[in-house]
Amino acid sequence: MARIGVVRPGRAAVLLVAALYFLVPLLASAVFTLDVPGQGLTLSSYTRIVVAPGFTGSLLLSLGLAVATVVLVLLITVPAAVAARLAAPRLRPVLEVVCTLPLVVPPVALTAGLQTVLRWGPEKLSTTPLYQTFVAVQNPGFPFVLVLAYAVMALPFVYRALDAGLRSIDVRTLVEAARDCGASWPRALLSAVLPNLRAALLNASFLTLALVLGEFTVASLLGFQPFAVWIVQASGSDARLSVAVSLLSLLLTWVLLLALTTLGGGRRTPRASRRPRTSRTPEGKTS
Repeated sequence: MARIGVVRPGRAAVLLVAALYFLVPLLASAVFTLDVPGQGLTLSSYTRIVVAPGFTGSLLLSLGLAVATVVLVLLITVPAAVAARLAAPRLRPVLEVVCTLPLVVPPVALTAGLQTVLRWGPEKLSTTPLYQTFVAVQNPGFPFVLVLAYAVMALPFVYRALDAGLRSIDVRTLVEAARDCGASWPRALLSAVLPNLRAALLNASFLTLALVLGEFTVASLLGFQPFAVWIVQASGSDARLSVAVSLLSLLLTWVLLLALTTLGGGRRTPRASRRPRTSRTPEGKTS
């Protein structure tokens, strides 16, 4: 009979402290938004979110930036990580260092570099075929420059998630088996490797999504107004509205995490049909 695990007092104390550390601020924020002096308990702080100016546009902009950033950063890191593992194992430390560099570059310095490039571009690229691409990158309708910045900032988290997934599978055997069956290199990557990296890809996508939804510095310095910047601007006029929107964004992040966790759970294998048990009589016959 399996033994039932018992939580040790030390672990219970750590879990209790962690729960208080995370739950007490959330409960205090919820009470602050629900208990309005002179009105009692009311949901006015939450009902005013939908009609608040700029809420819908900033939220849709952040979600669009998140989707574009996830697609771009996966298109960059997945082929590079697989190629380094298969063809050039000695380049794996170099790739790891390059993907980790954004952790030591402050967002303010990254933004200053982007502003320098945006000022330098029209003068140097106006006579080249790259000028139209540069114009599209700095198009204010959809800030592609933020997608590039967020992709750079998300590289360390995405690479770590993908590297953990690649370490858990035998990439070389999968690719060689697909190639022996007549698949091309892109087809082998799509049909043999990526399905086994499903959990790693979902983890990388969630980390990128959380980074984009909560990033403030780069977007604010470049003059754009995604969701995080709108929350800060709304806090100057209505503190309760700002806290309510922050709680709503946290709830949205949790919902997206649960959705990605559900997608990453994989298909459940059908349960084996139960056979009726047979009992043996003392004479050795089954009944």
